[in-house]
Amino acid sequence: MYSAFQLAKKYLHYYLTASNGKGHGIHSPFVFDFITHVLTDKKQYDCYKEIEAKRKQLKQDNTVVKVEDFGAGSGKIKSNQRVVKAIASSSLKQPKYAQLLFRMVQYYKPQQVLELGTSLGVTTAYLASGNLAATIYTCEGAEQIATIAQNNFNRLSLKNIVLVTGNFSTTLPSLLDKMNVVNFAFVDGNHRKEPTLQYFQQLLNHAANDTILVFDDIHWSAGMEEAWAEIQQHPAVTLTIDLFFIGIVCISSAVRVKQQFAIKY
Repeated sequence: MYSAFQLAKKYLHYYLTASNGKGHGIHSPFVFDFITHVLTDKKQYDCYKEIEAKRKQLKQDNTVVKVEDFGAGSGKIKSNQRVVKAIASSSLKQPKYAQLLFRMVQYYKPQQVLELGTSLGVTTAYLASGNLAATIYTCEGAEQIATIAQNNFNRLSLKNIVLVTGNFSTTLPSLLDKMNVVNFAFVDGNHRKEPTLQYFQQLLNHAANDTILVFDDIHWSAGMEEAWAEIQQHPAVTLTIDLFFIGIVCISSAVRVKQQFAIKY
């Protein structure tokens, strides 16, 4: 994991070199459409308030839970005994990015969505709210955290979520076989190079012609940057968008020339 200083330097470089976040000078039809209809959509959708109220509650929750951490773990929390409010403060995706995922699901309307790394279920709730007609499959390694997430889904009256608990290496292969096709995926379950590339290949094996994959924390460490670079260069990947804290991967035969973008967000 990079230090705060290293990450700040990398973010500054990204900000100074990335393309304009308004779409000016973007010649890719897909990316221009993404910027104008999804990235810059400032509407306050009804679900935002309800889900953010749940986030606020979680940030005040003093419940202690046991966490079986199969990934790289939290950079701030080292013990396997963790307080819910600490998890909520350090591990949940910021509203800016969670709401972007909501808008992506709302706009592109994928039918089968996969999330690796449920955590407390806030981002899952955004994915599920984006398309109530879709099925959201979400995987969480820690049993007690999964229980809290499921309670949150129930309280938010979200019925289109299937929660799978256990080590991803055990649960993911059978889940992917069940899904058959993955139209959209958000990968936030492990912040190491090799597992990330393994997840990418597994998802690629179940991708459709218009599948979108979103990877979290692509600049979190040298290993994650290496994984992101390998994903970008894969022959099946036609277009990537680097938003610094997340990376978007498009698999589409409609994009005939490989394109890579970094866009201010």
